[in-house]
Amino acid sequence: MPLVEVAKTSEIPEGEARRFVVERVEIAVANAGEGRFFAVDDICSHAESSLSEGEVDTDDCTIECPRHGSTFDLRTGRPRTLPATLPVVTFPVKVEGDTILIELDH
Repeated sequence: MPLVEVAKTSEIPEGEARRFVVERVEIAVANAGEGRFFAVDDICSHAESSLSEGEVDTDDCTIECPRHGSTFDLRTGRPRTLPATLPVVTFPVKVEGDTILIELDH
């Protein structure tokens, strides 16, 4: 699978997420602290809302939808709280030096 460069680690502060569009796929890349970066589908599975605008919990490794408050596990994409019941897609992330790379399925 091809790796696609999306950002530098310094561009995403700890506890925050940023939105990227890679090959027409909207992806939220979150910095969960301690050098851990995760990538999930940016669109909430419950409602059309951008997860990258939500809060990242570095202790629980989750991201919260800003619209209705559902939280998603950044490692698995599974919802941890309602109203969301369906997971969001996750993407493998690799950090090489200060470069964040995402693996896309083709």
